[in-house]
Amino acid sequence: MEEEVRLMKGNEAIAHAAIRYGADGYFGYPITPQSEVLETLAELRPWETTGMVVLQAESEVAAINMVYGGASTGKAVMTSSSSPGVSLKQEGISYLAASELPALIVNVMRGGPGLGTIQPSQADYFQATKGGGHGDYHLIILSPATVQEMTDFVALGFDLAFKYRTPAMILADGIVGQMMEKVVLPPQRPRRTEEELRAQCPWAACGKGDRKNRNVVTSLEMDSTKMEQNNLRFQETYRLIEENEVRCQEYYTDDAEYLIVAFGTVARICLKAIEEAREKGIKVGLLRPITLWPFPKKNIGKLSKQVKGILTVELNAGQMVEDVQLAAECRVPVHHFGRMGGMIPNPTEILEALVTKLSIAQ
Repeated sequence: MEEEVRLMKGNEAIAHAAIRYGADGYFGYPITPQSEVLETLAELRPWETTGMVVLQAESEVAAINMVYGGASTGKAVMTSSSSPGVSLKQEGISYLAASELPALIVNVMRGGPGLGTIQPSQADYFQATKGGGHGDYHLIILSPATVQEMTDFVALGFDLAFKYRTPAMILADGIVGQMMEKVVLPPQRPRRTEEELRAQCPWAACGKGDRKNRNVVTSLEMDSTKMEQNNLRFQETYRLIEENEVRCQEYYTDDAEYLIVAFGTVARICLKAIEEAREKGIKVGLLRPITLWPFPKKNIGKLSKQVKGILTVELNAGQMVEDVQLAAECRVPVHHFGRMGGMIPNPTEILEALVTKLSIAQ
């Protein structure tokens, strides 16, 4: 398949991008608002063209453990779900991180807590960026704002996961999962041969060799000294990721006197609010974190020395705002404006919140 321009939903784009990446397997379970990922894969039948395995598991727990098994053999495997389903996957995600296995997890967020609503949300920020499961670990978290980024982040997520031997997550709000936009699909990548896989993943369990030379993949270590060494190795990996993989976008920040920080599709709404603010003479800039972990702390810290105040806009009760406050190091006031329960703010609401919370004279 060559590069192709299509009109499609974000969820559909995830499925197309996974096939074109040359993914070896997808294991999932339907839940709104991400069910089109599995449905599209089933419709496209990639097992007949690329050899990709697509399986609807009996539950979210089964799906993440299938990913664990596939990842342990060095295969490029993935799963997708939405907020309550990702909660069920947390034990398996922690096992993946502790076993130093690359995998891709897609979370198209819906409102909570509990079963909540099928409407969009960004309330899984804590769960994703602070680990979610037990133990000291991180996931690489990519936050798409467009359907094109939903497409592009599949390859990026897999590549980063294999580079650092750690799971990566595409953390998308339900808006971008369901919205339709023009997207450029990448050309088809060939799936790796077994020889290429063994060369890239010498650590993988392949079931061959005698017991002494066979690779064993596990998250269990009964020796406390060795377990501490494992954790120290994990932390060194996370330090390298923080050093090398921070991604963000800035808009109108050169002369900004105030700053909005927002991620996902909410950042697009904020951009319209900023344009309205500048028409009124209020110099506002926007910083959009693309990686929610590693978080763009240095970028926000630098801007906090320039602006008079910062507002975070989120579809939650205030989660990313804590990381922004830490990054700003108390240099300027940092406030939060959010909507919950599937409600989405409009640009006028955001502008009113900016003026009110940061006490901007008009």
